[in-house]
Amino acid sequence: MLNMRSVPKGDLTMRARIRDAAVELFGRKGFERATVREIAQRAGASPGLVLHHFGSKDGLREACDEYVVARLLADRRSLVDDPRTDDVARILSGVGVYRAGLDYLARLMSEPGEASARIFDAFLEQTRQMMRDAGRTGSMRSTSDPEVTALLLTAYGLVPLVLNAHLSRVLGVDPLSPEGARILALPGLELFTHGVYRDDSLLRATEEALGRGMGPRSDKGDGNPNQDPDPPMAVTPSDPTT
Repeated sequence: MLNMRSVPKGDLTMRARIRDAAVELFGRKGFERATVREIAQRAGASPGLVLHHFGSKDGLREACDEYVVARLLADRRSLVDDPRTDDVARILSGVGVYRAGLDYLARLMSEPGEASARIFDAFLEQTRQMMRDAGRTGSMRSTSDPEVTALLLTAYGLVPLVLNAHLSRVLGVDPLSPEGARILALPGLELFTHGVYRDDSLLRATEEALGRGMGPRSDKGDGNPNQDPDPPMAVTPSDPTT
């Protein structure tokens, strides 16, 4: 799990410049292809100074993870806790400021491994906490399975990162740009605030099906997920229905 400490004030030191250069290059070229020498050159430092501040390339990557995630989650949390028109407008119009960090996350989430798992878990834990807080204030409806709901909300939030190329192709703009953020903002919030279906018939039918042991979380059967717990009766030639 990431250490989600706040970013220190006045973070304009050489360490910060190295970190920002690494975020940009890791996001653009990938962790393996971006070298310590390139990062040092972009930051106006020496490779030795990079290692002095971060210990290793892996240490530098961990610092980048913490910084990028902490910055994005701080704004996300502030909007949920106290949504204000001016703050929403500021974040939508300032998406470009986060571009290096968003590219960094997009690159990281597309590469399976321990680093991407840490990032995903950090977002998931913040979503869990957001839901717990919203449940106490009554600003969010209760769900049948809060853990799975948190997982789905987290996945939805990461879609523009991992499916960026497809969203860009269909929308005609980059979803991580200010214009793309403005296009996605209202439909996304309408989806979560009002829902899609006008009635709950599909929900009730699914609840009934799961209640019969037809769902993946059922405790019926012998544990084989491919086994039908209530198989249909066999039809024989003597059956009058044939």
